[in-house]
Parts: sequence; structure tokens; C-alpha cells
Amino acid sequence: MRMFLISDNVDTYTGMRLTGVDGVIIHSKKHLKEQLDNALADKTIGVLLITEKLSREFPDIINDVKLNRKLPLIVEIPDRHGTGRKPDFITSYVNEAIGIKL
Repeated sequence: MRMFLISDNVDTYTGMRLTGVDGVIIHSKKHLKEQLDNALADKTIGVLLITEKLSREFPDIINDVKLNRKLPLIVEIPDRHGTGRKPDFITSYVNEAIGIKL
């Protein structure tokens, strides 16, 4: 199985290409849907990398795939601007998951 990148910027795409990961750059919801459908149809793709920005902009499309398909595994990655998460997101996530304030 291989990895595939769906990115919203050239820098992330270029960096991943240097590591041997194929991918595409997209800028619209329509193009995201098309490329996601193509990636889902390709049975050789086991891990689908998507920039956090795209995941935040189009959660309906991404969450549908995450909830209804076992493969490929979707991994959200930060882009050159860094992550959009709060510095304490792991602590907040654990607090919410187990209901105990750490």
C-alpha cells in the first residue's frame, strides 16, 4: 500500500514529492471531491494525507469518508503555516474523552 497527498498548497506538495509521496494540489470543493473519489477508487492507496486546512474547510466531505470507509486511512497533516490546533489540544481531547480534568 502507498500514501497519497491531497494538498491546498505547493510547498506541502513539493515536500511530500521529495519523500516519494505522490499527490495533487486542489483549491475548490469540486476538485477535492473529484480527487478524493479518484483516490478512493485506487486500491493501492492505504494512507491518504490531507492538509488540516482542507479538512477544516470541507469537513462534510472528509468526515463522510472517515465514518463510512475503512480504507484508506485519512491522516490530517499541518502545512507550512503550522497546525491550526490549540497548543493544549491533546490535554483537552483527553479531558473530553474521559471526563476528568488533568
